[in-house]
Amino acid sequence: MASVLLLGAVAVMLHLASISAAQPDHGCKTHCGNVEIPYPFGIGIGCAMDQGFELNCSRSVDGNDKPFLLRREIVSISLSRGQSRALSRIPSYCYNPSTGTMDSKIWEFELSWPYRFSNVDNNFVTIGCNTIGYIYKTNGMTRDATGCVSVCGSPADLTNGSCVGVGCCQNVVPKGLMGYNVYFYDVDYVNKTRETNSWYFNPCSYAGLVETEAFIFSSDYVTTTRFNDTYNGRQPVVLDWVIGNATCEAARTNMSSYACRGGNTVCVDSSNGPGYRCNCSIGYQGNPYLSGGCTDVNECQRSPSPCPESASCENTAGGYQCSCPFGSNFSNETNTCTNRFIGVVIGLSSGIGVLFLASISVLLVQKWKRSTKKRVRKAHFRKNNGLLLEQLNSSDESATHSSKIFSLDELEKATDNFDSTRILGLGAHGTVYKGILSDQRVVAIKKSKMVDQIEIDQFVNELAILSQIHHRNVVKLYGCCLESEVPLLVYEFISSGTLSELLHGDQLSARSLLTWHDRIRIASEAASALAYLHSAAATPIFHRDVKSDNILLTDNFTAKVADFGASRSISIDETCVVTAVQGTFGYLDPEYYHTCQLTEKSDVYSFGVIIAELLTRKQPIFLNSRGEKQNLCYHFVRRLQDNTMMEIVDVQILEEGNDRQISEVAALARACLKHKGEERPTMKEVVHRLQLLRGKMSMKKNHELEVDNEAGPL
Repeated sequence: MASVLLLGAVAVMLHLASISAAQPDHGCKTHCGNVEIPYPFGIGIGCAMDQGFELNCSRSVDGNDKPFLLRREIVSISLSRGQSRALSRIPSYCYNPSTGTMDSKIWEFELSWPYRFSNVDNNFVTIGCNTIGYIYKTNGMTRDATGCVSVCGSPADLTNGSCVGVGCCQNVVPKGLMGYNVYFYDVDYVNKTRETNSWYFNPCSYAGLVETEAFIFSSDYVTTTRFNDTYNGRQPVVLDWVIGNATCEAARTNMSSYACRGGNTVCVDSSNGPGYRCNCSIGYQGNPYLSGGCTDVNECQRSPSPCPESASCENTAGGYQCSCPFGSNFSNETNTCTNRFIGVVIGLSSGIGVLFLASISVLLVQKWKRSTKKRVRKAHFRKNNGLLLEQLNSSDESATHSSKIFSLDELEKATDNFDSTRILGLGAHGTVYKGILSDQRVVAIKKSKMVDQIEIDQFVNELAILSQIHHRNVVKLYGCCLESEVPLLVYEFISSGTLSELLHGDQLSARSLLTWHDRIRIASEAASALAYLHSAAATPIFHRDVKSDNILLTDNFTAKVADFGASRSISIDETCVVTAVQGTFGYLDPEYYHTCQLTEKSDVYSFGVIIAELLTRKQPIFLNSRGEKQNLCYHFVRRLQDNTMMEIVDVQILEEGNDRQISEVAALARACLKHKGEERPTMKEVVHRLQLLRGKMSMKKNHELEVDNEAGPL
């Protein structure tokens, strides 16, 4: 019995020792200069919870003590949010007039446990004219990527405080990001001289992660080097930190290492990767990582008092209570003292009619819910520009066919309430679900990702565009639903995915499915749809995002052009429209990129990239044998100039086609990829050349069949 008691005592002592070992030593510094250093952070041996929380307090050149983590200055630490604010250098990309080349200063920012870049409080920004800045970081089996394009033609284009693509652009930060390198996209066909581009007023471009709330764009950042003056060439960035790499539930199984000490604490799972953090319970304040660190907040000492003047306030653990004079009760709903006798009378009177009220309450609640639901859906319909659709359906001049207005109930039933198993694909602006309507039609339903007016406008734009189009190679729009918080578009269901998936997916399966004749036919059908948009529709339409991802394929590989969210329609007497640059890397027309003038030849350039994809089965941005990124259109044109194009043509095409056919298609792609739009063919001319080639190929195939029939069986 004595031995059992002894062992129990030893266990208790070990547990207490493990808890005390996780607490800071007495005499540890709680401040470094003007910055408070709360535990689990610490300065010196025995002062931090773990090595990852150890800070250095060093004297800077201005004579003040400042805390540093990973050689970066810490500005503040928040226990409740689990965040630290640090100063980080911003990579730059500057024009050197003496050499005529670009000088880069890339500052690598790598974190280790327990830190990650906050995906909520940071943004990735790019500053400069005609600049593309992006992150491409590999973390184990995953890749983190983000970036944006900033364009401008002169200092007059810039607006202080505006970071929407002119002189400054921004994008979200991936979750779980622990390090990044910035890349600047250098368009090699631009002659970087002071006389021909923006470098004479834009000496440097910048890109990197910044704290969203602290960053305010100034036009001086583009026209001078003042951006380097901010915080001595640094910008605040927010770091999320966690305890361990387990969830709260798993961490509680080992109380000796559990960081939320004592009572009155709560554990919160991290939303930015694995790990957890601690907070004081509601009604308590202090440091949840210290034993007894969370103390009660005396609510009664607040000014004004939380209780009414007629009541006395009494503080309780984690809260307070109000006491009224004798003969009255305190009401939480009204925050007043009421006479208890009056309350009894009211209660008895109410009890007489309770049975009657109960009998009709259900009907009233149901009627109220139906009325509220109807009002909400009508408000959504107005916000989502439902009147525009009614005008399109009622006007014979603006629409070639009416679009049905579906009810939200019908689409929820068709998709099992938008179940995740019904998702067909995730795009930049929305999610596509597979649905089955009450008439057994299989449809694709596109739902916007964000409740944002810009996103809603793009959906309405796509609806307006497709309402004008009736072509066998354009995906058919059945209708829409505008009763939900975000608009929904209902399309015909295309079963075989996208041209990109078939070209760049499983090589063996695609080799057996997509023949040389199929590729020419798909190109001809897609070109026919674009030619229709440019010249045969009620008003000319520029697609603005032509790519293999937006060409859908049916069971028999019939091409259907899709995704008109970025498209623009213009009047018949216009030839171009000035607009913010929008498109996809690798397909973007360089002339449109530099002038912001969108023409029908911008779609022709993007289509030329698709032809190069069909010939080579390489992606628009691909890695060469040395692991370097290559732009397909420049690589393709250079091979044509060197007469080595056949070396990059897909093996299956070399087996099924002949040199003359391949050369004709390659020449067409080269014509579409001309730098100057005026030198490119129209989509009508592209269709004509592809149809001529298809005719020749059919005649050759028929002739070969006749020869085989005349020869007879062996």
